[in-house]
Amino acid sequence: MKRNNIYSLIGLAMRAGKVASGEFSTEKAVKTGKACLVIMAEDASDRTKKECSDMCSYYRIPFAIYGTKEELGHCIGKEMRASLAVLEPGLGRQIAEKMKTDENMEV
Repeated sequence: MKRNNIYSLIGLAMRAGKVASGEFSTEKAVKTGKACLVIMAEDASDRTKKECSDMCSYYRIPFAIYGTKEELGHCIGKEMRASLAVLEPGLGRQIAEKMKTDENMEV
């Protein structure tokens, strides 16, 4: 049930037009300073996860590995997505906090 809350918040951000999805859009959002939180799918390749993690670390953007490509794509109403960036600071913080408390994960 807790995972659903996080996916609902991501879906809400998408409906508000505040999500960049896919590797290229996510990278662009990070490098232009628009990303507030980057979420990478658990089943993305290790190389992709490392590159994205390093980029987020360099640009000081919170980074989380969460869900599968299919789950991430589904919650934003699209095909499978390996990564997405939340572009709204309030929603980004809210999603990160939920991940920390619900899943005991580091964001």
